[in-house]
Amino acid sequence: MIRAIGRIILLPFAFLLAAAATLYVVISLGQERVVQALSARGTDELPVGAMMDLVGLALRFASVHTLVPALLVVIVGEVARIRNSLYYIIGGGLALAVVPLLTRMAQPLTVLEVSPGVWQVLAVAGFTGGFVYWLIAGRNA
Repeated sequence: MIRAIGRIILLPFAFLLAAAATLYVVISLGQERVVQALSARGTDELPVGAMMDLVGLALRFASVHTLVPALLVVIVGEVARIRNSLYYIIGGGLALAVVPLLTRMAQPLTVLEVSPGVWQVLAVAGFTGGFVYWLIAGRNA
């Protein structure tokens, strides 16, 4: 009974720390992409418009679409008692790499143009989040 209560407390804590590590990686690796996106704009366009575009994209990423795949990886891992680190690392990478597809579900396939750099940043951030979750809670599932 006490072990179950400990897991109930540990899992959300581990998930939040993994999300914080993922956010850190996205910000640190994505910072170069943001600077490139802002500097590639024409000189006639105000950087305020570019910043608003980036804020809108960040708000779409901060929606429920980012939590559902990661929560599915965690729930399946906990229910199946998977202790393998590769499951959480690869699952975290895939869960975050699928986010651009989920945020644009209602749009036609021609709009799904995401640069390879964005996929790389998201996958590396997901790998990091999966590894952090495995370190805290996954290896004792």
